[in-house]
Amino acid sequence: MQVAAIDGVHIHYSDSGPRTAPALAFSNSLGTDFRIWDRVAARLGERYRIVKYDKRGHGLSDGAPAPYKLSDHVGDLAGLLEVLGVSNAIVCGLSVGGLIAQGLAAEHPALVRQLILCDTAHKIGTAEMWNERIAAVEKGGIESLADGVLERWFSADFRANKTAELAAWRNLLVRTTADGYAGTCAAIRDADLTDSSARLAVPTLCICGSEDGATTPDLVRSTAALIPGARFELIKGAGHLPCIEAPDAVADLILEFTGAMADA
Repeated sequence: MQVAAIDGVHIHYSDSGPRTAPALAFSNSLGTDFRIWDRVAARLGERYRIVKYDKRGHGLSDGAPAPYKLSDHVGDLAGLLEVLGVSNAIVCGLSVGGLIAQGLAAEHPALVRQLILCDTAHKIGTAEMWNERIAAVEKGGIESLADGVLERWFSADFRANKTAELAAWRNLLVRTTADGYAGTCAAIRDADLTDSSARLAVPTLCICGSEDGATTPDLVRSTAALIPGARFELIKGAGHLPCIEAPDAVADLILEFTGAMADA
């Protein structure tokens, strides 16, 4: 098990692949851990040094008392990359992980060479929406939200035909700590990266599942339009977590965007 202490928070991570290869760091979504990237990472083989981690309050990482700020999450990732001696990385973030990736590129530009933003935006949802979500978790736990979350996470086809796998992802969601989930909801609620992301000067690919019920394709397109030179790609048939529903499509886009497809 690989664990790093970042400003007093123990962050669980995985660091694999050749140290001489380009570094590719993955940041996961709300209510998940770094296992959501496993199928994508498996496709990428030995082409990259792959860093995956559980953000604070998720997976095996510490859960500091809620609420969190986006800067807490950004600082955790920046600190982890620095501990690992990684700079000039390709950073791929999903949902809140995409907010973290944008924040990292804005606050620590030397750490980021390319951005891959999956099913995310410069601003996600309204304060009212996130306050309602936090209140629901405090009252009834994550279990009270789980079915609605899964409808936004996965396409109707996946929910109908991958019921065993769906049950496992539901277990992962509901076993997230209340502080980790609600604390990160607060971080998303308070994050508005409209100004900073409009000033990013890093090659950026924005990806979205066509059936995403959390960050819709139009919202992700608006982020691609905001970031100078960013490109948008739609993955048909996938929901909010295309790394689970369509890992080959995500891996192919990463390989092509980073210039490695010619060697595939």
